[in-house]
Amino acid sequence: MVKLSNAENRRLDDAARAGWMYYVAGNTQDEIAKKLGVSRQSAQRMVALSVSEKLVKVRLDHPIAKCMDLADKIASRFGLQSCEVVPSDPSDPSSTVGLAQAGANEIERHLKSEQPKTLAMGTGRVLRACVDELAPLNCPDHKVVALLGNMASDGSASPYDVVVRMAERVNAKHYPMPLPVLPETVKAKNQLHAMPHIAQNMQLAQQADVTFVGVGNLGANSPLHLDGFVTPKELDELQAGGAVGEMISWVFDKNGKLLDCAINERVASTPLIVGSDKLVFALAAGEEKVYSILGALRSKLVNSLITNEYTAERLLSID
Repeated sequence: MVKLSNAENRRLDDAARAGWMYYVAGNTQDEIAKKLGVSRQSAQRMVALSVSEKLVKVRLDHPIAKCMDLADKIASRFGLQSCEVVPSDPSDPSSTVGLAQAGANEIERHLKSEQPKTLAMGTGRVLRACVDELAPLNCPDHKVVALLGNMASDGSASPYDVVVRMAERVNAKHYPMPLPVLPETVKAKNQLHAMPHIAQNMQLAQQADVTFVGVGNLGANSPLHLDGFVTPKELDELQAGGAVGEMISWVFDKNGKLLDCAINERVASTPLIVGSDKLVFALAAGEEKVYSILGALRSKLVNSLITNEYTAERLLSID
């Protein structure tokens, strides 16, 4: 961690105080200036700094009628237990801005339960962003378990693993999965799964009270490819076989059917259960993921969704 100078620490302290006064206490910038003994322009700059330095995290706490209507329609069409639709940025409707905050809210809701809970977590950019939005909590009675490993075949690790980071933020027991995403052979996968601590973690993940996964597309920007888990040749073969998406590296087609392919034979992730009675959330949005999300919903491997209004409208427009 970079050590800040005393002057820089004071500057951030002032910005944090001004941000708290503006966003939490509801002071105007004129009131902040008066209370802190600075000019209005200085108060304005401090508030702006509190946001740019991510000292303040803003969450919308008011339902938007259009988003609620879209959520109801998607939940009804796909038989979901839960659906939340967040607003879209009109200038960038495929942006995932807002998903992290909504996902963090849902995760925190379970972490605040008085009864001990087990949360099973996938990996990926959106889930990592959710974890970064979590408020610091003290949850020693809860468990956070990984659904999959995050190692490529060369031993390198993806930066989007979430379990350890999440456990640090909320002080929960955590159970990582020390596995490659795709072992070299089916035999190697079976040998890894037979190890007692791996088998125990997989059983814990399958019995989780709530599960959170991302949805990856299998186009040119596929996370499986970009993060080094599948080769360009393997990606081409998956696309030729009708693959449109993946969840925790399990590959499926537009109807949600898992493909009979070499990747699915080797994938080491904990299998998701079709029609689970426990909450299984998919978090995803964007044009390039529309058919991936559609396949995920049709698969019945997930029963809850957090997305944005642009993506929700696209999902409802497809027969």
